[in-house]
Amino acid sequence: MRVDSRFDDLLRANQEFRREFSDGGFDGIARAGVLMITCMDSRILPLEMIGLRIGDAKILRTPGAHLTDDALTGVIVGVHLLQVRRVLVVPHTRCAVASGTDADVAAAIKESSGVDVGGLHIGADPDQEGHLRRDVARLREHPLIAGRADIGGFLYDVDTGGLRQLL
Repeated sequence: MRVDSRFDDLLRANQEFRREFSDGGFDGIARAGVLMITCMDSRILPLEMIGLRIGDAKILRTPGAHLTDDALTGVIVGVHLLQVRRVLVVPHTRCAVASGTDADVAAAIKESSGVDVGGLHIGADPDQEGHLRRDVARLREHPLIAGRADIGGFLYDVDTGGLRQLL
């Protein structure tokens, strides 16, 4: 049954992917004990940037690599059920969510769509390092995470591929 032809190119690409796919059968744990929270930006290749491959780590993506409530839930599940022992929070350079405030992003969305999203919490914050510091502290102090996983704050450079630890 054909649902929507606008996705045909992606489904064709998946057929090719399936022909070469040999990574099935994993049990779902993070074999390297790593979980990364990073941005949804398509310039980021989370596993590759830290020398890991499929099955080694859990990857959570949020706008700006912010610790949302859903991401926090993911970390808790990872630590308690998926053998996560190290958590990296990794925002990146030239991030749209770090380029202004929620009001700035809401204004850009309104300009694009004509819809006022002023009440939408986006989490945009030009103080990228301050935001990272707060997110890392929240993880380090959380009673279901503290003492169970090491937490680090990093910055990924989308132009050089470099990863630098800040916290």
